[in-house]
Amino acid sequence: MPLHVAIIMDGNGRWAERRGRPRSEGHLAGARAVRRTVEGARELGIGTLTLHAFSSDNWKRPHQETAWLMQLLEDYLVRETPRCLEAGIRLRVAGRRDRLPRTLLAAIECAEAATRGGKELYLRLAVDYSARHSLWQAARLCGGTGDLPVFEALARTVHDDAPLPDVDLLIRCGGEQRLSDLFGWECAHAELLFLPLMWPDFGPRELRAALEEFQRRERRYGALPVAARDTAGAAVSLAAGPSRGQENPSAALAAQDIVSTGLREPRI
Repeated sequence: MPLHVAIIMDGNGRWAERRGRPRSEGHLAGARAVRRTVEGARELGIGTLTLHAFSSDNWKRPHQETAWLMQLLEDYLVRETPRCLEAGIRLRVAGRRDRLPRTLLAAIECAEAATRGGKELYLRLAVDYSARHSLWQAARLCGGTGDLPVFEALARTVHDDAPLPDVDLLIRCGGEQRLSDLFGWECAHAELLFLPLMWPDFGPRELRAALEEFQRRERRYGALPVAARDTAGAAVSLAAGPSRGQENPSAALAAQDIVSTGLREPRI
């Protein structure tokens, strides 16, 4: 089971347009998908769930849409904070805060304070988040002295906690196959899963299927699989020659054949 799942919630507007509805209805449907997914994540035992709600690049959209999205996020926080408190969910918003409306900032601070003691699920909403900007700000905080760990500097730049577990599984809905400037540091070893369905169609069933796909993958972090590691070790041992009193010409020839196939320890 992954400790940390991140989701890029893409496709709200296209979901609505395909149905001949205004984009705002797609965002409302997306908010309902958030509730379903959060409840499903808690039931499935996920420790940390990060939802990419609004990227720094999204400010390029028309002002009317961005203002509406900020209001939708504020309404979500006001409405869902009591639910999170009751369900034991801790809520935190990661990202820049210098460009957010004051009323939204107040809702964020209220939600974070009210749910601070939640232990069942750590829910993080990425709002006005940019991986490039956060890394740049973290480098400025570190100042080249090395006195401040990078992960702590990153947490400070996006008003987050430190340390957090790295993202194990990153899911993106909407059919696109890119990271969109999301968590460049935390996603260094993340498994990536790109889905064609739009975010409003996502829910607990799709989340469970994504976790099953994650469990089928072999995560090696640059190392060899166990079976290949054992074979490589045996090949190297045989190639080094028999120990004293155990000379065996056949074994030596077999070792030469194994090594010739390339099954040897890699040179780093």
